[in-house]
Amino acid sequence: MGFFGTIGYYICIPFAALLRLFYNLTGSYGIAIILFTLVIKLILLPFQKKSKKSMIRMSRMNGKIQEIQKKYANNQAKLNEEIQKFYAEEGVNPMSGCLPMILSMAILIIMFNAMRMVANNELASQCLELLTTGVQTNESWLWVKNIWMPDSPFHPIIADSSSLRMIPADVWAKVFAAQSAEAISKLAALGIDANTISGDTVFAALQALPTYASEVALWPTLPTLNLLITRLSIYSHNNGWFILPLLACVTQFLMTASQPQQPTAQGQPDTGKFMKYFFPFFTLFICSGYNAAFALYWVVSNIYGWVESIVFNKVLEKQDAASAAAVKEDSVK
Repeated sequence: MGFFGTIGYYICIPFAALLRLFYNLTGSYGIAIILFTLVIKLILLPFQKKSKKSMIRMSRMNGKIQEIQKKYANNQAKLNEEIQKFYAEEGVNPMSGCLPMILSMAILIIMFNAMRMVANNELASQCLELLTTGVQTNESWLWVKNIWMPDSPFHPIIADSSSLRMIPADVWAKVFAAQSAEAISKLAALGIDANTISGDTVFAALQALPTYASEVALWPTLPTLNLLITRLSIYSHNNGWFILPLLACVTQFLMTASQPQQPTAQGQPDTGKFMKYFFPFFTLFICSGYNAAFALYWVVSNIYGWVESIVFNKVLEKQDAASAAAVKEDSVK
């Protein structure tokens, strides 16, 4: 796993445990993910508050900064000096806007891996249940039939070969050890034991089941889409209709657009506009191929961030108006 991989693994464990705790309390992973997301965001709120206020104030300084840039366009040293002086007068730290971005990316990576930990365990348990009982219990949520598979017509409800092969050996071993003696005996009859269990052996056993074959059957009247880097096949028993990935894309755009526009250095490209359109498509790409649980987390996180930006902006406007009124009143006195 490596040093950093080991550290990342242990960082993700408490997040995965917290998600399971909410599931045990609610009985629904969909509701658990919503509550889990809100709790994580509220914990991060004190760290975000000061930085967001600073970012909003910086965005309102764009006009003045552009004036300074035009005035000292031919004197870079003086330009930097005047801009830093202006920041100091306004009590703004230009580096403070980096903190929310760093925190958001760190949490997103942690959540990606935490969701994968839970998904691997759930998918492995579902497949062994199907092999030993002939029935698979899926964790559905609204239109998504199995929240641990992607919300997409290009993915089946049950784990396919690629999903099974992505499950690590230690997860298979842990799930196998948790089986009852009767289940272990049935798996042994299929050639699966503690030493041989893996994504390949489980998939080979599943292929012999008529139930599994019907679950992963393709839609007979619809063609396979051959793209440059992949092939997309529509399953007759598909897991969803691409709703969560599209919602994640739209809410990502709204959340990114609601963020305050930061001043751009003279002669430098405006990365804010690029990110405004890049991140929604990046979100669509990630959520379309990953489990619906993570896509749901992304949607809830985006909606929270969008509302948070609007609220912070309104609160800051009232505070600035009150400060301006107080200054005006003092000047009159």
